[in-house]
Amino acid sequence: MSENSQPAGREFDAGEQARADIYRLLGALLAAPPDAAMIGLLRDLQPAADTADTAMKAVWQGLRAAAANADPDRLKDEYFKLFIGLGRGELVPYASFYIHGLLMEKVLASLREELAGLGIERQADVAEPEDHAAAVCEIMGMIISEDGLHSKQSAFFEDYVAPWLGHFFADLGEAEAADFYRAVAQLGQQFLAVEQRYFSLPV
Repeated sequence: MSENSQPAGREFDAGEQARADIYRLLGALLAAPPDAAMIGLLRDLQPAADTADTAMKAVWQGLRAAAANADPDRLKDEYFKLFIGLGRGELVPYASFYIHGLLMEKVLASLREELAGLGIERQADVAEPEDHAAAVCEIMGMIISEDGLHSKQSAFFEDYVAPWLGHFFADLGEAEAADFYRAVAQLGQQFLAVEQRYFSLPV
């Protein structure tokens, strides 16, 4: 990694790993309803001792409380109503839909080109297009932890995260079927606000 690949004081450390882990957690929760093991992990969540952002502490506590009351079978039903449904779910969790109003639009083609350039291949057993909210979060986590270059993080965030994912989380927080996932939405919204501030800092 070159000396100027990260802003001053932003070497890849525990803070960077924490950012990657949050993206991956959001990706996992959006990819499928959490099972009993995941619920157990969420129930034991503790905000990092050095977390200065009180709003982030609050959303972590909210997710922990939601997990404490969660039941795997009810979560399967909630997830189905939100994201799958009979025909379609209450939400359409794709960048193409939020940016263009239609599925399989040009942002998906652009994202696929971006992933090819990054050397990230779609797994054969994954049915969802690459612009699904879960995939976008997972990819952002991969870029942070496996590449680390601030310029690549920033570019991907500005092109494929910032234009729509905050709106998606806002809609998720207001969805009629959302119960546990309201806490997930709050985590997503607050974390993206922190990320916006992070990327606005001078490099």
